[in-house]
Amino acid sequence: MAERWTPDTWRRKPAMQLPEYPDAAALAEVEKQLASFPPLVFAGEARTLTRHLDRVAAGEAFLLHGGDCAESFAEHGADNIRDFFRVFLQMAVVLTFAAALPVVKIGRIAGQFAKPRSSPTEERNGVELPSYRGDIINDIEFTAAARTPDPRRQIEAYRQSAATLNLLRALAQGGYANLGSVHKWMLGFVKDSPQSRRYTELADRISEALGFMQAIGLDLEDHPELRTTDVYTSHEALLLGYEQAMTRVDSTSGEWYSTSGHFLWIGDRTRQLDHAHVEFCRGIRNPLGLKCGPSLKADELLRLIDVLNPDNAPGRLTLICRMGADKIGDLLPPLVRAVTREKREVVWSCDPMHGNTIASASGYKTRPFDRILSEVKSFFAIHQAEGTYAGGVHLEMTGQNVTECTGGARAISEEDLNDRYHTFCDPRLNAEQSIELAFLLAELLKKERLGRGLPLPAAAGL
Repeated sequence: MAERWTPDTWRRKPAMQLPEYPDAAALAEVEKQLASFPPLVFAGEARTLTRHLDRVAAGEAFLLHGGDCAESFAEHGADNIRDFFRVFLQMAVVLTFAAALPVVKIGRIAGQFAKPRSSPTEERNGVELPSYRGDIINDIEFTAAARTPDPRRQIEAYRQSAATLNLLRALAQGGYANLGSVHKWMLGFVKDSPQSRRYTELADRISEALGFMQAIGLDLEDHPELRTTDVYTSHEALLLGYEQAMTRVDSTSGEWYSTSGHFLWIGDRTRQLDHAHVEFCRGIRNPLGLKCGPSLKADELLRLIDVLNPDNAPGRLTLICRMGADKIGDLLPPLVRAVTREKREVVWSCDPMHGNTIASASGYKTRPFDRILSEVKSFFAIHQAEGTYAGGVHLEMTGQNVTECTGGARAISEEDLNDRYHTFCDPRLNAEQSIELAFLLAELLKKERLGRGLPLPAAAGL
């Protein structure tokens, strides 16, 4: 029998990746203040997302999950949020129209401030300081004062998340997502890219379809699904004090929900079965993700699934697989077979980013685009071979024209990384690379449909 859960039972468990705050009283005061703040998201929204993910688990939709590796206070601006939203919409349109599948859109945004680190400290020129753990905890500047964990940063993270959510909701529901505006969504640097012809052709076909609907008498204004969209928010549930403060009882169901984001995930470094992060997440009713890295074995995965989704509810748990292009062929099939054999209900998603990080000759962390594509292709091939559904992707990406991942249609080289390498933590796909990946995913999804004997959409030639 599992111990009775409350939002603070995690405090009685071992905890990894949590910062050491020098002022416990200040931390407690901040957490008390956060607990009095309004929720950022609502339980009903989280339940709706679970129902959408249920469709993904059944092979009736596809999960597009992506966003910044770590949001920053310094780069919080309307233009950055809008540009991310725009490229995210472009990717979803490519997938929806070319693969004839609804796309569930979850952004790594409005709360993705904390990052796990491989080492608790960092050394430069003989000076050792605490590692940068994300703006919600400390600052990237390499000084003792900046690197000291400051609980007041949690208040700033809350406020930034609230402002970001406000703008996202306005963009999604206020007309910006209107399918009739697909040509206006083109980013300037995408227009000049090798992908511009494919995207323009797709946009033309959508415009023709909408024109046909109007010609036969359908009033597009009566169909809000053509003018609005749903976008959900997510982040890693890493800073557990913050998460506890944002966890509330839903008045309609009596269940506990984290109101810091719609979807939370447990990282590969904090998925220990008897530790604090699994303990916290098992009790909230939000849909959850579980990062599955190279060290995860099938029996451990099954035990984690039983703890996090004891009712075997479809849509509750997404397995986010991050193996690396050179390891996925050996490591993923045993996990898929075990989960299938035990009839566990999960969404299978591919994170092709974290297992493919390398150091360039110039010292930058980067991710070769061909390795990212390779892992995605292998992920789909493995699920096709096992008779299961490759349900989604989990990407670190931005709407900005950065040069952080090498390769892609514009063939970014290691020498180009210095041009626009802006990330605080991990390298991200830029807008052009993200759309290129969306076209690849559309082709893989069409192939998957053919394998299941389903008809191809009208846009199958794109």
